[in-house]
Amino acid sequence: MPKFDTMLSSEKVAARVKELGAQISRDYKGKKVVVIGVLKGSFIFLADLVRSMDMPLTIDFLGVSSYAGTQSTGVVAITQDLTKPVEGKHVLVVEDIVDTGLTLQYLVENLKTRNPASLEVACLLDKPSRAKVRVPVKYVGFTIDDEFVVGYGLDYDGLYRNLPYIAIYRGE
Repeated sequence: MPKFDTMLSSEKVAARVKELGAQISRDYKGKKVVVIGVLKGSFIFLADLVRSMDMPLTIDFLGVSSYAGTQSTGVVAITQDLTKPVEGKHVLVVEDIVDTGLTLQYLVENLKTRNPASLEVACLLDKPSRAKVRVPVKYVGFTIDDEFVVGYGLDYDGLYRNLPYIAIYRGE
C-alpha cells in the first residue's frame, strides 16, 4: 500500500494556479501565445492554467522522458514533437517540475533553435536544491524541498498522477 504525506492541498494548488494564470494574462496582454505542455506530467497543471488565462492561445505538446523510477537519468529523449512550427510566435513552456534543470535546459535550447518571438517557462514546482543547471523560469507555482512528489500530474512509474493534490511519496 503506498504511503503519502500531503505537501500541497488541492485548494492551495488551485489558488496558486489561478494567480499564475492572471499574471500570465497580464504579461501577454494583446498577444497570442502558443502554450506548450511538457508531457506527461504537465497535463493537469496545463489544463487548469490555460482555463485561468484570459487571452488568445493555442496549445501544443512535447513529450520527453528523463526519469527511471524516482531518479532523473540526466538523459533527455523527445518522445513526441510539436505538431506546428513556433517560428515568430510567443511561446510559453509549461512544465510540472524543475528538478535537475537538465530536461528544461534541453527543451529551451531546442525551442530557441525554432526561432520563437519570445520564450518563457512556467512550472508548478521548482526544486532548486537538486539543480545541476539553472534555467530561468518566469512563472513558478511553488518552491519545494528535495522530496519525491506525486499527484496533480506527477507520477511514480506512471502511477498517482490522478491525486488531486501534491503528496510526498514515501514508498509502498
